[in-house]
Amino acid sequence: MKDDFDLESEFDNAVDFDDELAAFEDFDVENDDVKLRTAILQKENMVALLCIKSASVGAAICRVDPREHLPSVQLYDDPMAAHHWFSRSLKTSKSNGWNVVYDGLPLQG
Repeated sequence: MKDDFDLESEFDNAVDFDDELAAFEDFDVENDDVKLRTAILQKENMVALLCIKSASVGAAICRVDPREHLPSVQLYDDPMAAHHWFSRSLKTSKSNGWNVVYDGLPLQG
């Protein structure tokens, strides 16, 4: 049986992550209300990332799961709702066997 997988065409059809990030430029708010939190999780030989960026006008949660092809981002109008879902997702991950190896401000460098 011939393998029809063509890596080059897969990249041509993939979503450009830089274009997706550009869509969030309006979300960048430069004020003291912006809060950032990053959690790095580990399970067996996998590493995952869960982060939240919130401000008084809204929030976004980003999840990078090694079992998924692309990162996922969920936008919220209500920052309190976003914090609730971030905490719930972190708690669910822990109960599913993930270990939190870092939880705090985004790492630099």
